Amino acid sequence: MALVGTYAPSTVPWVREEVEHLERTGRGLRGRDVVLLTTVGARSGLLRKTPLMRVTHAGVYAAVASTRGGAQHPHWYTNALAHPEVELRDGDLVLSLVAREATGTERAQWWSRACTTFPSYVEYQRRTNRRIPLLLLEPPAPA
Repeated sequence: MALVGTYAPSTVPWVREEVEHLERTGRGLRGRDVVLLTTVGARSGLLRKTPLMRVTHAGVYAAVASTRGGAQHPHWYTNALAHPEVELRDGDLVLSLVAREATGTERAQWWSRACTTFPSYVEYQRRTNRRIPLLLLEPPAPA
């Protein structure tokens, strides 16, 4: 089920530019292999769009809340925890998915997969004292 509501573009220029490019072309800027995550704002209820590195396996996507190794979790992470129904665009494919936090062995496996896909995550983890969260984005359970 597609998310409905009012879209509020990011106030961060590079995020806005990447989102616009992704929506226009289905591809990331500078050849980056990215997907577009749409969440519902935890406080505002507005739709928010965030480009993320594409990490996928067996029909499941990982969303790595790295903030490039910043001290704070990204807003999209808080949004997805508050409203786990999300939308993900991967090229021309648009999916309605459900977010949940990966823990334990499952997280370790996905973290390894994410770092293999995008090695900068290793450096991002070194930059911060927080453990970078990793959400899994999966198809909803059958009714």
